[in-house]
Amino acid sequence: MGIVKISDGSHDEIRKASNVMSRSINSQAEFWIKTGMLAELNPTLTFHEIIKKQ
Repeated sequence: MGIVKISDGSHDEIRKASNVMSRSINSQAEFWIKTGMLAELNPTLTFHEIIKKQ
């Protein structure tokens, strides 16, 4: 496990989303990182296709 430094604003957004989605802050950040990575690597996929790949 590593440490990733992010802005306070990003941390606040992750915290808010984690509460809504019933995830831990770390799980929410990991979900967004994976989603963004898959979106960049597969620009033709829709959001729903990206979510299915997770």
